Amino acid sequence: MAFALADVSLAQAALVAASAFGAAIIGGMAGYGTGLLMPLVLVPVIGAENVVPVIAVSALFTNVSRLVAMRDAVDWQKAALMLPLALPLVMLSAYGFTRLDTRGAQLVIGLMLIVLVPLRRWLAHAGFRLAGWQLVPAGGVYGFVTGASSGAGVILVSFLMAAGLGGKAVIATDAAISIVIGLVKAGTFGWNDALPLPVLVFALLVGVATLPGAFVARAILDRLPVRLHTLMLEAVIVLGGAVILGRALLA
Repeated sequence: MAFALADVSLAQAALVAASAFGAAIIGGMAGYGTGLLMPLVLVPVIGAENVVPVIAVSALFTNVSRLVAMRDAVDWQKAALMLPLALPLVMLSAYGFTRLDTRGAQLVIGLMLIVLVPLRRWLAHAGFRLAGWQLVPAGGVYGFVTGASSGAGVILVSFLMAAGLGGKAVIATDAAISIVIGLVKAGTFGWNDALPLPVLVFALLVGVATLPGAFVARAILDRLPVRLHTLMLEAVIVLGGAVILGRALLA
């Protein structure tokens, strides 16, 4: 059944807005997390098939606010290396997502949420490093994964850290890359009728709710133990991915 704004209750709208604001704060501190946490709230409200298009649009707000808040830390050279191969692959992958039914979308989202957390840990533990031209295929990998899923910022952050960036430079450069990727991704969904007007309006409302998050994140970035924040975030992500995957398998 097609999504309609009238299907969303006031309580659900308030929950989504509060979750979007909270996820934006977490994402602003870690460089990832917004796209991983929001599906846990959005899937029951708007359906799995609408989650990736909604996050593609709403993430533009999050990333623009991060870029404005931390614009002085962007590594534009690394961003320029990662984008050329990422763009065509994100279009291809996003188009593939539009061909999935609800159950297929749930399977993709659930599996990605579960897989991305150990992948980030493995890359960090392996001492994975990137330099120069190696960022080009790395951008292609990220583009292909993020086109059909949400939360692939985990991969992008890992790649940027492997390229020698740290702290605010990771978050700011991630935001710059993600804005371009997000525009292409949202355009692909729109071109393939995966962003009908009610879904687009809902995505814009979610995006507005995220706007203050980056500035709050900047204010508290150095006050929260990073290890504790990371462990809590990963636990919620894996549990939520298991729930979404379970719904798909039992449907």
